[in-house]
Amino acid sequence: MIEFINVSKIYPGNLVAMDNVNLKFNTGEFICLIGTSGSGKTTCMRMINRMNIPTSGVVKIDGRDISKVNAVDLRRQIGYVIQQIGLMPHMTIYENIVMVPKLLKWPKDKMDKIAADLLDKADMPKSYLDYYPQELSGGQQQRIGVLRALAADQEIILMDEPFGALDPITRETLQQLIKKLQKEMGKTIVFVTHDMDEALQLSDRTVVMDKGKVIQFDTPENILTNPVNEFVRNMVGEDRINQAKFDYDHVEKIMNKNPITIQADKPATDAVRLMHDKRVDTLFVINEDGVLQGHVDFFRIDRKEIKTKKVRDFLNEATYVYSDTKIRDVIYYINDLGYKNMPVVDKESHKLVGLATRASVVEALYDGLWSDYQPEDEDQIDITPHEEEIV
Repeated sequence: MIEFINVSKIYPGNLVAMDNVNLKFNTGEFICLIGTSGSGKTTCMRMINRMNIPTSGVVKIDGRDISKVNAVDLRRQIGYVIQQIGLMPHMTIYENIVMVPKLLKWPKDKMDKIAADLLDKADMPKSYLDYYPQELSGGQQQRIGVLRALAADQEIILMDEPFGALDPITRETLQQLIKKLQKEMGKTIVFVTHDMDEALQLSDRTVVMDKGKVIQFDTPENILTNPVNEFVRNMVGEDRINQAKFDYDHVEKIMNKNPITIQADKPATDAVRLMHDKRVDTLFVINEDGVLQGHVDFFRIDRKEIKTKKVRDFLNEATYVYSDTKIRDVIYYINDLGYKNMPVVDKESHKLVGLATRASVVEALYDGLWSDYQPEDEDQIDITPHEEEIV
C-alpha cells in the first residue's frame, strides 16, 4: 500500500507543486495520474521513490515512512520507466531484460526463468532472447522495454508517460500488454499520463490533479458519470461523458417499469383480450410472486384451442436481461440481434421489474448523442400547411 499523508511540495519562489495531498493506493492497483501541465502529477509519482522529497507531510509504503529508508535500497525495490524506453543496442534482448536483476545479483537460472517467462507472457518467441534490438521492429523493442521494467519482480512500478511518443497502433498494443501483465503479476503500477482515454482505459482508479491539488480520485466509471466539478468535466469532455451513459448506466434507467403481464394459470382467452385492450402482441407471464416464467405471442396462439387452454399452454421461453445490464448491451440485443424488446428481471429474485423497448433505446440514444443537435435552417422542415391544404 502507498500512502500520501498531508504531502506538499513548495519550490523556491513559493511555487506550489503539491498542496496537502492525501492519497492511498492499494496493493495490486493500477493508478493513473492525470492533469494539466504543471498540475503536480509527475512530482507526486516521483515522491514514491524519493526522486522528489516532500516539503511537508509523509509518504508511506506498507505503513513505513520512506524517508527513513535508504534511498538506494528503496529504488531497487521500485521499478521506474520513463518515456524513452531505450534498449542498449550492444546487448542482446536477454541482457536488456535482466539488467536490473543482474545488478541485484540474481543467480543465472533465476534470470533465465524470468526472461523466458516474460517473453511467453508477451506472446513473443524465446528465440528473441539471443537477438539484438536492431533485429526487432520498433514495436517489438517497446514491448521488450515493458518486460524489462517488470523483470526485477518489484512490487511497485512507476511509469512516466511511457507511451507518449508512440504511434496509435503501437501505443494501444502496449497498453493492452501492460494491463494484462499487471493483472497477471499483481503489480502496483502508478502511471502518469496526459491522455484521458489512456487513463480511463488502464486505471482501476484515476487521480485528476490541478495546481498541485487532487481534484478527484475515483474509478473511471465515477469520473465519467459523476465528475465533481467543471474542471474534471472539461478534462473528460462531453463526448466521453455522453458515451458513458451507454457504457456505464444500467438498463433500469431507460426501462418501462410497468410491463403488461399475466399469470400462467389464467385462461388463454384472458390473454387474447388483454393483448387486444392494450394493443400489444406479447404478454410476459409471471407467477404469483412476480417471477418471470416466459411470454405468450399473439401470433402463436391457436384460435381453435383458446377456449379450453390456459396461458401456460402457449408459453414461450423469454430472453431477458438483469437490471444491472449496461445500456450498451441492451442496444446490441435490440438493434444488432433484432429483439423487439427485452424483459428486465431482478438478479436475485428473478422478478420481472421492467421492459426495455426499441422506443426506449432510441430515446436513450437521442438523449445521449443527439440532444444538443440543432438543425441548420436549410435542414428544417416547413410543416406549415399551404392555403390550399386548409379545409
